[in-house]
Amino acid sequence: MPGYFGTDGVRGVANQLLTPELAVRLARAHGHWLFKQYGRCQVLIGADTRVSSNMLECAYAAGLASSGIDSVLVGVIPTPGVAWLTQQGAYRGGVMISASHNPVPDNGIKLFGEDGFKLNDEVSRQLEAWMEQELPRPTGTEVGRVDWDNQGKQAYLGHLKALCPEGLGGLKVVLDCAHGAACELAPRLFRELGAEVVELHSQPDGARINVKCGSTHLKGLAEAVLEHGAAVGIAFDGDADRCLGVDEKGQTVDGDRMLLMFGRMLQGRQELPGKEIVATVMSNFGLEVALRDLGIGLVRANVGDRYVLEEMQKRGCPLGGEQSGHLIFLQHCTTGDGLLCGLRLAQYLKLRGAALSALVGEFPALPQKLVNVPATRKERLDDDATIRGAIEKVATQLGERGRLLVRPSGTEPLVRLMAEGPSESELDQLLEDLRVVVAERLN
Repeated sequence: MPGYFGTDGVRGVANQLLTPELAVRLARAHGHWLFKQYGRCQVLIGADTRVSSNMLECAYAAGLASSGIDSVLVGVIPTPGVAWLTQQGAYRGGVMISASHNPVPDNGIKLFGEDGFKLNDEVSRQLEAWMEQELPRPTGTEVGRVDWDNQGKQAYLGHLKALCPEGLGGLKVVLDCAHGAACELAPRLFRELGAEVVELHSQPDGARINVKCGSTHLKGLAEAVLEHGAAVGIAFDGDADRCLGVDEKGQTVDGDRMLLMFGRMLQGRQELPGKEIVATVMSNFGLEVALRDLGIGLVRANVGDRYVLEEMQKRGCPLGGEQSGHLIFLQHCTTGDGLLCGLRLAQYLKLRGAALSALVGEFPALPQKLVNVPATRKERLDDDATIRGAIEKVATQLGERGRLLVRPSGTEPLVRLMAEGPSESELDQLLEDLRVVVAERLN
């Protein structure tokens, strides 16, 4: 039986791997699971702007209807909007059609429970098993129906605005919406809170989503911040479940730096009861040092927002996230929320009353390099003795001066090599030697 679920739902090239037929099968399995628990119920479906999203959301709604489950389509909305609306409304589940930061041809399906949290591994495995079986098919009036919700986006926007009662008056921001799910709501959010907004790539366009824009391409954002004299630039990914920033000098503000700022902010508000936050094994060692100086501990989880979330829930921690800008504010949302993260960044900037570059300067980052190696056989990574030897060699050369992390991507045919150490030139050479070995052995 194929394993359809990765670290963040089902993802692949739309209409090749992720076909409408596959979407229907997954939806029927999902619907069967829901019907066994709740009987006939409603599921909320949202999507990003990709060309293939309409095809897949219609297929998913059809599959749910075939299982006797009703669907409510909310249209283009950020992933965290689907999670929040599912949690707040009379829905037994939520579905987001998006491949997040992936290229235009890709798409994905993310599933949420009625509590707004992503479905766990146990449920995902059960759905995969049911996808291979013939399931019940209700007929007549027992077939599910499809409806539309025109108010959900406004409710989600109101939820975010309520988290910034002091407003953002006097702040100039540049927003890069990546032609994706943030296009409508992000500019409205910041403008309605009083900020002066410069928009980039804010036309919802599925043919250009993430193309040389958004959180994976910050060059244009940095140039716009300098050109317009803005205090901060904020870039979202395709489904707006994460964001990255740039300061007034055009320098990148990544997830690690934001975790430091937000950890300080929550500590000042006495909203960090356990005096710790959760990051991942990819987070820079400098974050750990800076938090320690504030009396805040850093807990490291495996890469992936689901693993960060698990650790946060286990420890009762309100803040966690990834270097990529996928940050979770557990008091307010059950998954990463790029709009909320960008809002918090702007709030912190106003709270401290200093230039963002000065605040970023409080972060003593070690040089860090990340190399993505295409690997068609990434599943062989852990079993290859030659690669293990090459990894051990690099780790020995770094010693206590740095660290090395090698892991397969959970969403793409890549192996990621990350190293921290005393100098960029040394890291470049070490990673290049390792990259050659990994590329030869896994392709």
